[in-house]
Amino acid sequence: MHIDIMNIVWAVVVLGAIGAVFGIVLAIASKVFSVGADSRGENILNILPGVNCGGCGFTGCALYAEAVSRGDVPVDLCAPGGRKTAEEIARLMGTDVPESDRMVAVVKCSGGTGALKRFEYDGIHDCRSADLVGGGPLECPSGCIGFGTCVEACPFDAIYLKDGRAVVDHEKCTGCLVCVEACPRKIITPFSYNKDVIIKCSSHERGAAVRRVCGAGCVGCSICKKECPSGAITIDGNLAAIDPEKCTDCGKCVSVCPRGLITHSRPQSGMNSGETM
Repeated sequence: MHIDIMNIVWAVVVLGAIGAVFGIVLAIASKVFSVGADSRGENILNILPGVNCGGCGFTGCALYAEAVSRGDVPVDLCAPGGRKTAEEIARLMGTDVPESDRMVAVVKCSGGTGALKRFEYDGIHDCRSADLVGGGPLECPSGCIGFGTCVEACPFDAIYLKDGRAVVDHEKCTGCLVCVEACPRKIITPFSYNKDVIIKCSSHERGAAVRRVCGAGCVGCSICKKECPSGAITIDGNLAAIDPEKCTDCGKCVSVCPRGLITHSRPQSGMNSGETM
């Protein structure tokens, strides 16, 4: 009986010792690997510009850095940092930067002060607040309200107000697209920096209805469609649309649009920086 008890005691001691050894090994391994992961995440965070704009889909640069360090997301989601930042992160991660097109924001409205108002709004000068008051002060439901909510939201001072509407300076725009979420009308959209011609209208109302409320809205006249030599323009729900894959940026549609709402994305000769024609 004494021998059996001693055997049990020794077995318990041996198993306990083995468990303790394995526990120590696992603890050390966990510490080593966690330090490595944390270190890499911190290094990525130091590379990022630190503006916490949210354009990458995360609420802050730290969360994005952690996700990249785990290999969960691509290295090129930081629009403010651009390709240079992506390349630095890629070197740290031992990977390559995928080829991508630089995107900027564009405000698809040409109305401004030419847009008819339903009433004079005298509340908080915020587009979201104004839009909640009877659908906003403009007759056009797709017009830029012009109180500058997107201007305030932009962390790079790339948007300004001119003649009652928001304008994006594509040289300053980093493509974080924070303004897209800030706009209650959803008339700010992504646009390829490498393309030139933009249709600056978002209204799908019939031509007669557009003429009544705005001097610059698309009336679906199809002149641009007929004149486009590459067949890049269609009329979708009374609104002209450009297929970027077909568009050659010849500018023919810009010159024939009777409403002047098809414009160049970058300044032309004799124009102010950041404004389109």
